[in-house]
Amino acid sequence: MNSVDTQLLQAFAAVAESGSFSSAAEQLHLTQPAVSKRIALLESQLDCSLFDRIGRQIALTEAGRALLPHAQAVLHELRAARRHIQDLRGGVTGLLTMGISHHMGLHRLPPLLQNFTEQYPEVRLDIDFLDSEEAYERVLLGEVEIGVITLAPEEKPSLQQMTVWQDELVVTVARHHPLAERKQVSAQALSRYRAILPGLNTYTGRIIKTLFEEQRLPLDVSMSTNYLETIKVMVGIGLGWSVLPKTLVDENLCALALTGQKLSRNLGVVIHRERSLSNAASAFLQLLLPEHFQTR
Repeated sequence: MNSVDTQLLQAFAAVAESGSFSSAAEQLHLTQPAVSKRIALLESQLDCSLFDRIGRQIALTEAGRALLPHAQAVLHELRAARRHIQDLRGGVTGLLTMGISHHMGLHRLPPLLQNFTEQYPEVRLDIDFLDSEEAYERVLLGEVEIGVITLAPEEKPSLQQMTVWQDELVVTVARHHPLAERKQVSAQALSRYRAILPGLNTYTGRIIKTLFEEQRLPLDVSMSTNYLETIKVMVGIGLGWSVLPKTLVDENLCALALTGQKLSRNLGVVIHRERSLSNAASAFLQLLLPEHFQTR
């Protein structure tokens, strides 16, 4: 495909994936009329409508739904070709796409990202801050090269997971909570009080859900959010108990040991086994896991 066709497909994919012409324009650093013009030109070339426009809402037509996976595949191959050509030059340059969990972006990676950008100023980082589960799926689909996330309990055969940190988890309550005077607490005692937890479909939420299911105990979840910093604040003002990384505990919280249990989660990196890593990705992994990963 020539460069014009690629630009049209890029605009189409951006609108389809974001569900918005304005969001696509922002993502592509274009004006909204420029994006609309590219979509109109693509529709003219294909002689079909790709989007239904109903008021302010847009939706893919049947033709649009058929085109989308092919457009994504073409764009993915083009990015891979560009990366391969850049790597042949031997330098650490080009684009590095990563999906990073919010917690990792706030509490684990800033010093490393600063170090990386100082060592490799010609690399352009394209970072999406996502829930770990979404980042995992995007690595699986080839949409990002590296995920730095809470690792999945079960590893898919096509993905490689590497643990960087083991994150100890503790029961947390507010200083004035009825359980605050205890050194340790049982799951049975916790079941009598309201909880504030990450979604029970998340990797961290599943750890807690499994614990209560194994003991056949009810879990009274009064509030749920995947942002651990929000949970920390809500626990601190006494709205319920939670299970949080020990590193998040401050003067507003009490950390309690869980009777007979030691909770933890693995934080680290996930990459696709069938995808050849760019020089930029290899350099990043060498910084993150120097004892496990060697640059090519």
